[in-house]
Amino acid sequence: AVVVAIAIPVTLALTLLIYYLAGYTLNRITLFALIFSIGILVDDAIVVVENIHRHFSMHDGRSLWKLSVDAVGEVGNPTLLATWAVIAAILPMAFVSGLMGPYMRPIPVGASVAMLFSVAIAFIISPWAFAHILEKFPPRSHAGHEESGLDRFYRRTMTVILENGRVRAGYFLAMVGLLIGSLALVGLRAVTVKMLPFDNKNEFQVVLNMPEGTDIDRTGQAVGALAERLRQVPEVQRVTSYIGTASPYNFNGLVRHYFLRQRPYQADILVSLSRRQERKRQSHAIAKELRAPLADIARSFGARVQVAEIPPGPPVLSTLVFELYGPDPAKREELARRLRVLLQATEGIVDVDTYVPDPQALERLEVDRQKATLNAIPAGSVAQTVELALAGRTVDLAHMEDEKEPVEIRLRLPPDKRGGLDAVRSITLLSRNGTAIPVSALSQTRRLELDTPIYHKNLQAVTYVIADVSGRQESPVYAIMQLRGRVAELAESMGIGLDQYFTRQPETSQSWALKWDGEWQITYEVFRDLGLAFAVVLILIYILVVGWFKSFTVPLVIMAPIPLTLVGILPAHWAMGAFFTATSMIGFIAGAGIVVRNSIILVDFIQLRLREGMPLEAAVVDAGAVRFRPMLLTAAAVVAGASVILFDPIFQGLAVSLMAGEVASTLLSRTAVPVLYFLLARRQRLDKEAIEGESV
Repeated sequence: AVVVAIAIPVTLALTLLIYYLAGYTLNRITLFALIFSIGILVDDAIVVVENIHRHFSMHDGRSLWKLSVDAVGEVGNPTLLATWAVIAAILPMAFVSGLMGPYMRPIPVGASVAMLFSVAIAFIISPWAFAHILEKFPPRSHAGHEESGLDRFYRRTMTVILENGRVRAGYFLAMVGLLIGSLALVGLRAVTVKMLPFDNKNEFQVVLNMPEGTDIDRTGQAVGALAERLRQVPEVQRVTSYIGTASPYNFNGLVRHYFLRQRPYQADILVSLSRRQERKRQSHAIAKELRAPLADIARSFGARVQVAEIPPGPPVLSTLVFELYGPDPAKREELARRLRVLLQATEGIVDVDTYVPDPQALERLEVDRQKATLNAIPAGSVAQTVELALAGRTVDLAHMEDEKEPVEIRLRLPPDKRGGLDAVRSITLLSRNGTAIPVSALSQTRRLELDTPIYHKNLQAVTYVIADVSGRQESPVYAIMQLRGRVAELAESMGIGLDQYFTRQPETSQSWALKWDGEWQITYEVFRDLGLAFAVVLILIYILVVGWFKSFTVPLVIMAPIPLTLVGILPAHWAMGAFFTATSMIGFIAGAGIVVRNSIILVDFIQLRLREGMPLEAAVVDAGAVRFRPMLLTAAAVVAGASVILFDPIFQGLAVSLMAGEVASTLLSRTAVPVLYFLLARRQRLDKEAIEGESV
């Protein structure tokens, strides 16, 4: 244990040096990358030290240094190959494009570098240190390498499986059944697929939109009612309201453009919670509970409200974003309004809003240039006077004793007179001869309708409808599956043939189309790139194993346990109520390398026993019994290393995939790999005998 533990600080120190040289900072991601690596980097030392200890227990008269060299030589090549297999499984994730690539890149980079350092330490430092320890502190007993009752049970069970065809067929059916049952958890929605889980932040945001044209006093009344309800929550420590102005910059404000909210009918409420160590509920649970009562309060004011959590990513306008394209702007806006009504009536869809504002009256003062010219008053002076009265202007600074900073002196009408144009019309200006002339005598009032904003995406006119997802499946994937048919029916009822796009924007806005965007787009891109990375992983591992074993079929046996990791991963996600996220996928890919590593060492040991003259069946059984100890120690190291991040909201999926996948694959591959190799070797032997018989 001491020798294995030596590898950890040395490897981590060298990995931190590489991080420094690569320009990475010491942040949450790099720290989790180091934690993720701990369970993997001790694997090489475990294999080497365990094999030295096994040779030491043989009592065959060799010197301690001789048996150390022999033990390292016995497992050196397969361990080196297995290490490259793990690197081949992890490193391709560093080339994932999109938003997730740079975010997660320190994990594959750090883990790959740590594996190279760990194998060097395992071959150089670990044997030397362990030999010194055995020389000075020889064990009193070698009972640790005597077969246990579990090993004897394994040998009897494996012998029956290898000798009895029906039992073997039942074994494979059980494996396939477990795999299908695990995959069915995704199909039955017992395991929810999501980009990233909800983080546990110490704050969230309530975004209020009153009917367009509402004055700031009415907006303040609605904010007061919402704030009063928020203060009733035990975990809420502070409620800060921003009426008619944007709240300070945060992630949401930057991505969702909340910093542009400067209208009197708009407000933000920043809710600060107690520290996560002082509360039992996560911020997502609190926000989810408050959505319904806050929506009821906002509805009583005719307003719309959104509970915006501070997301760990991705940077999108909302969880669900509907991009509507079409040649007729008026009809497109009508479709957006009807879609908003449809979403509001759909269970599990919350915080529905649209970027289409309600019709808003506009009173415009137009300067009568003829009258203004006759009175020698420039039209610009009239406009500047009206702007000064309504918007105001800073004319000087006041230095007050009780203020640390100078205070602006802003000149404008009082609030009660800025709500309309009556006070503005009564403002007088002096003509050339000194006559006071009111603004009303120099202007005319026109009543119009305010122009609605026009939005474009990649130069195409678009109308946005946004929503969030709540309920049992808090993932946009399932909402899209539920809504796509109903949206198509809605468009048909308006006489619109609506094409739906899921992965790309339509080429033109001259035909009616709906682009499903938001979190779904990022989810698709990330899982697509991770899937491509996993395909590259499989190809690289296959090439490595083919090059070592000089066989095109043995690598298939070695890689067969990879899908068996899902037997542990998916049920574990279901049992813990965790989302299957991008970090879960990373854990699955990394776990594939560890599984292949164990399989390589297992198959190499079988071939070693065959070269020593042991019969095929005995070699297969012996390999599973003897090599199970380092496999079990490796699994225990991975589980112990990943357990540190098990309760982190973001990296929980990574920990669950590593822990459950490693446990399941260790137990199942111990039988699956020997049985598959036995069938393959027996088939090759029979084919060889048949060819030799024909030649004779």
